[in-house]
Amino acid sequence: MHIPDNYLSPSTCAAFGVAMIPIWRRASMKVKTEITRQKMPLLGVAAAFSFLIMMFNIPLPGGTTGHAIGAALVAILLGPYCAVFTVTIALAIQALFFGDGGILAFGVNCFNMAFIMPFTAHYLFNFIKKVLPKEKGEYFAAFLAGYISVNMAALFAAIEFGIQPLLFKDFSGLPLYSPYGLSISIPAMAIPHLLVVGFLEGMITLGAYSYIKKASPEISYKGSVNKIKPFYIVIGMLVLATPLGLLASGTAWGEWGAEEFKNFIGFVPKGMEEGFQFNSLIPDYTMGTLKEYVGYIISALVGVLIIFIIFRILAKINLKKRQKGD
Repeated sequence: MHIPDNYLSPSTCAAFGVAMIPIWRRASMKVKTEITRQKMPLLGVAAAFSFLIMMFNIPLPGGTTGHAIGAALVAILLGPYCAVFTVTIALAIQALFFGDGGILAFGVNCFNMAFIMPFTAHYLFNFIKKVLPKEKGEYFAAFLAGYISVNMAALFAAIEFGIQPLLFKDFSGLPLYSPYGLSISIPAMAIPHLLVVGFLEGMITLGAYSYIKKASPEISYKGSVNKIKPFYIVIGMLVLATPLGLLASGTAWGEWGAEEFKNFIGFVPKGMEEGFQFNSLIPDYTMGTLKEYVGYIISALVGVLIIFIIFRILAKINLKKRQKGD
């Protein structure tokens, strides 16, 4: 679901980037006012969890791959604006350092995965909890929040792909960017997410939510956190397990390279061929001549360290602002 650069027109990317500005601003204000210095490391763990869980690719029908996102879990535990904040940071690190998702398409990817998904999960979870107030209802709400929210994000991505050939064509009538219309993009994204990815996201949300309720039940939107060490252990285990994401062969739908497009449709859209190019430091989580699984582990470790450093700095900034305000 990480849309690369040049799959969407620059104007589409700009529109979604502008739409995300007030959302990012609101999320930043929420974090500043509601998250204490003691709880800031929990946001770092949440961002690291989302970053890592997106490295675990699974095979999907048609020879493509997909992955969970983790935004639903963060939204349920910490609120939708904290999820906007943490998932945005995870997506930024993926795009800048590993070339996973486009730089120009960053706003679009955030709109789908850091806005649509967490807000869908948050409101759906709370609604089901009111309808089914018992513990089983709460667990069902966690699963359904993960399942529905990732499918909503996939639907928005499919629409963004599908409108490109309708709006942007060259003089000969060929599409400039994504060549697949809505009749192809929606089924191609919806079917594997409804059948596979949605269940994966739902099970991860349910499993992690159940674990956290037992390991640290005091965590909630306005609660506190006293036991954070178990979460660092989980993050470390995920880092070591990331090579499992290499078992799924193939490329995610809509993330093909130019040569793959030429093989599929016989030409490369000009907007893709002549568009913006960005060279990330560690493209595709590979480290030169190192074995692929070693590069994956190192990439995961580097990403997590960057996230923890960012949130450590933010904790200090947040504390200083609070002290100055007091």
